[in-house]
Amino acid sequence: MIMRTRRAALAAIAASASLAMTLSACGQSSEGGSDEKGGTSNKGATIGISMPTKSSERWIADGKNVVKDLEAKGYKTKLVYAEDEPDQQVSQIENMITQGVKALIIASIDNKSLNNVVQQAKDANIPVISYDRLILGTKNVDYYASFDNEKVGELQGSYIAEKLGLKDGSKKGPFNIELFAGSNDDNNTKYFFGGAMKVLQPYIDSKKLVIKSGQTELTQVTTLRWDGATAQRRMDDILTGTYKSGRVDAVLSPYDGISIGIISALKSDGYGSGSKPLPVITGQDAEKASVKSIKSGQQTQTVFKDIRKLAKVATNMVDSVLNGKKPEVNDEKTYDNGVKVVPAYLLQPVSVDKGNWQKEIVDSGYYQAGDLK
Repeated sequence: MIMRTRRAALAAIAASASLAMTLSACGQSSEGGSDEKGGTSNKGATIGISMPTKSSERWIADGKNVVKDLEAKGYKTKLVYAEDEPDQQVSQIENMITQGVKALIIASIDNKSLNNVVQQAKDANIPVISYDRLILGTKNVDYYASFDNEKVGELQGSYIAEKLGLKDGSKKGPFNIELFAGSNDDNNTKYFFGGAMKVLQPYIDSKKLVIKSGQTELTQVTTLRWDGATAQRRMDDILTGTYKSGRVDAVLSPYDGISIGIISALKSDGYGSGSKPLPVITGQDAEKASVKSIKSGQQTQTVFKDIRKLAKVATNMVDSVLNGKKPEVNDEKTYDNGVKVVPAYLLQPVSVDKGNWQKEIVDSGYYQAGDLK
């Protein structure tokens, strides 16, 4: 009787130990141990960040901001730049997948070149966040972090209409305007241009605005890779071929780097001196060179997008996904990439000119006053 009781006790102890080992194995993470609830923890995991180029001040700042915010949340990071070469971006992302990153934040160069590599990410159970530029033609984009891109264009178009007195009829036209758009392989280009034309098209239709070059369609006015030198050459050609008489009163420019190129062409043609003032020239991204240009009375306006906030949105998305939570989004209708509507969080842009650059850009801490001397 004593022997039988002892055997039963030993069996119970063994069963208890086996159950404890099983429960422990179920709660163990392959990286970073287990969390308080017994689930998988990805703290300390490496997040891959793919940015387009270091040739733009804006993307350098984006990369630094995303790295800082992810590391503050306890993640490691791998940041790469592809120097505006789509094939290089694909290769870099493939390498990060092979190295075992747990999530990817991608600002695409060519919005359709990444389909195969994001499929590889999906196969490896790696979530993908599209950063500012939406990846098209694939179901394997989980979330999109950006600004209200149509609003960017609306701010640019409205600024032109206001400065030329089109809204209140305070100035006599017609006025000559030339149109520039972003890269044809960037999905944002159509939103920027569409937003601006929603404001400007009625004035074009009523002949209050005249496009003397005749280059009116989006396909005619895009600027590959958002390149300022390309924009400068096109502006040179327009001035030489179209403006032997008359003058340019406004230029719709979607981005500061393009604006700088346009200004160079205009100044070479005698604008900015004597009786030939520079036209109204818009921009985007509040790059230092363009804020200085606005201060000095050359570029007229830029659209400020606080990319510090964008980095936080993207890193919060990553953190939520890796912890089994649904990221915060505020738009689940607009951004159809051709295969799915990608849930997005959109931030609001701000129009900046000579009147408010100090308040919006310096007082907010985005730049120091000394950076803009």
